[in-house]
Amino acid sequence: MQFIIDRLERHQKFFDKISKNIYLMAIKDGFLAAMPIILFSSIFILLTSVPPLFGINLPTDLNNWFNKIYNYTMGFVGFYVAGTTAKAFTGSMNQRIKGSRFINSTSTMMAAMCGFMLLAIGTTKSGAYLGDYFGTKGILSAFVSAFLTVHIYKVCVEKDITIKMPKEVPGAISQNFRDVFPFSFSIIAMGIIDVAIRAWLHVPFSAMIATLIAPLFKGAESYFGMAIIWFLIPLFWFMGIHGPSVVKPAITAALYGNTTANLALFKAGDFPFHSLTENFGNFVGELGGTGATFVVPFIFMFLMKSKQLKAIGKASFIPVMFAVNEPLLFGAPIILNPYFFIPFVLSPVVNVVVGKLFIDVFNMRGFMYVLSWALPGPIGAFLDTNFQPISLVLMALLLLLDTLIYLPFCKAYDASLVAKEAAVDAEDDATDGVELAGATAGSVATDSATPETATTEETSDPEAKKLDKQVKVLVLCAGGGTSEQLANALTEGAEKYDEPIVASAGAYGSHHDILPNYDLVVLAPQVRTYYDDLKADTDRLGIQLVATKGQQYIALTRDSKKALDFVMENLNKKDDDKK
Repeated sequence: MQFIIDRLERHQKFFDKISKNIYLMAIKDGFLAAMPIILFSSIFILLTSVPPLFGINLPTDLNNWFNKIYNYTMGFVGFYVAGTTAKAFTGSMNQRIKGSRFINSTSTMMAAMCGFMLLAIGTTKSGAYLGDYFGTKGILSAFVSAFLTVHIYKVCVEKDITIKMPKEVPGAISQNFRDVFPFSFSIIAMGIIDVAIRAWLHVPFSAMIATLIAPLFKGAESYFGMAIIWFLIPLFWFMGIHGPSVVKPAITAALYGNTTANLALFKAGDFPFHSLTENFGNFVGELGGTGATFVVPFIFMFLMKSKQLKAIGKASFIPVMFAVNEPLLFGAPIILNPYFFIPFVLSPVVNVVVGKLFIDVFNMRGFMYVLSWALPGPIGAFLDTNFQPISLVLMALLLLLDTLIYLPFCKAYDASLVAKEAAVDAEDDATDGVELAGATAGSVATDSATPETATTEETSDPEAKKLDKQVKVLVLCAGGGTSEQLANALTEGAEKYDEPIVASAGAYGSHHDILPNYDLVVLAPQVRTYYDDLKADTDRLGIQLVATKGQQYIALTRDSKKALDFVMENLNKKDDDKK
């Protein structure tokens, strides 16, 4: 076991490099920006699909109105993602451009969306737009348009290919003229690609891409393909790298495209057979978060003997039910813990294989809606199969299998902790009254070993200096769930101790526009690898940036006072640097 971990650690820099790839980051962030559209539209598709199951027939006009809202939101998601991906990619590219020049993200958004139209959308003989590729079918065209557009803008900015205006012209107007050339070149490039592909295959560019990679999608949806996907995701996470950000961008088009295809099949009265869908991964492969950890807190609470694991179980079972399992991953810890390597990577593989078996053999419907990833897995699966009872059977079976997989490893780890706790208790009993001094010394050692947090005595002192102005703190994590925990703790501490601190939670990648509004940025453990990339922006804006570690972050989220002390100390460091 240790041999495997040692080998993985040797390649951690390579894994970090993959995770920080600007193309994969842009795809992830582009979809994250479009999630409000996706989640909102899912409500209306449920409104048209659920009532008939209970014999309720909605008025035709109302049903058409629900469909119209869905078609004009989710039905255009490819078009929207072209813009959001271009904007996210522009932010990353601007960090790599030297000097004072920069790429206009608003302009790249518009250019990418126009380019998407050229690559993906056909017309009828009468000139009407064909809507087949506006949605998820056009995702690949959206990515190509976004990346090519930003690269063209980058060349134009670096080579200063622009229309130069006199100094007297206002900056906003001058910027518009600066964007004329790169915008024109981008659109012409997309137009040339469109003409070439249509002359060759007589199909839009998006149809060509789908045809070429169809074998890859078929392979990905096989038992072996899905097992590999949901083996790699927890494998990366075990190394402390956000696995979904590394693996999922490569199959994003298939995940959402298959979801749309399943819904179309179901509406047509056919069987929705696709298993490789976004929410199948969320509710089956990542049941309770990466590593299929839904059952682990309950194992800790009810079946383990060590005080540590029981406490971790009690603190983490609610977040884990909603797929926020970082308190468990860093608190147990599971990350880089040799006891948990096998169950952490094996459980997701077993889950997707069994889940696909239920679709292929037992006629469970493939997931057909795009629902929030934060729904508890059993509820999400029940909704996503359109309330099919067999989905609950699947969930019960998966929870049982995951328990059987995790339990032996949890017991082995628990035994080691119980032995350590017993040794500590025996030492305390033997030393009688000396344990108080030892505890005090241990407290001092802890404080000196974790200089990131100030002591309680420092900030609770009545003579301690109070902040003289409002301070805004932004906590960033991968998806927004983990950062919300620390932001809430900071808000609670600020109110309790009357400090003018306002804390907000965000997701890395969606922070570019809001970053200038904050005084301090705190990175959660899973995005600390982005520290150097973000540092360039925070230094330019005069913002304090600090990264946290796993155990430290968990401690801060559980204690509002510690969270407040942590912020106060880092703000004081900033003031000292100015002096």
